[in-house]
Amino acid sequence: MMKKFLVAIVAIIAIAITANAGETFSRDASVLPKAAQTILADNFKAKVSMIKIDKDFGRVSEYEVILTDGSEVTFDHNGNWKEVEVSLKNSVPSFFVPKSVSEYIKKTHSGQKIVGIEKNRSDYEVELTNGIDLKFNNQGQFLKYD
Repeated sequence: MMKKFLVAIVAIIAIAITANAGETFSRDASVLPKAAQTILADNFKAKVSMIKIDKDFGRVSEYEVILTDGSEVTFDHNGNWKEVEVSLKNSVPSFFVPKSVSEYIKKTHSGQKIVGIEKNRSDYEVELTNGIDLKFNNQGQFLKYD
């Protein structure tokens, strides 16, 4: 009896979470927070192709933006960037890369471009054109290869 009750409660919770979680799509950059719109306009020549808006419990949790050149930029609900990925022929715009990270890459991985960067609470994760992943602290000091 108790087991059936617990299964029913778990099922109800799962249904409630699924009903509140969701995603919508748009092609209109005006759905983005102003901060995200400014970052895109100032750092990319390509236009917005698609925006996936992720929602949890009816509130926006993040925006995943795909540009016409294939670049992808992820923003939090306030329009702060979280992650940038570009094609191997491009490199992540310098705006997103702390100067010390950029200098470290130039010095230790000459000829490689940064094609991906993710900003976390305590670090940056960087991907190079040759597939090497590096981790840096928030001050841009190298920590390790991933």
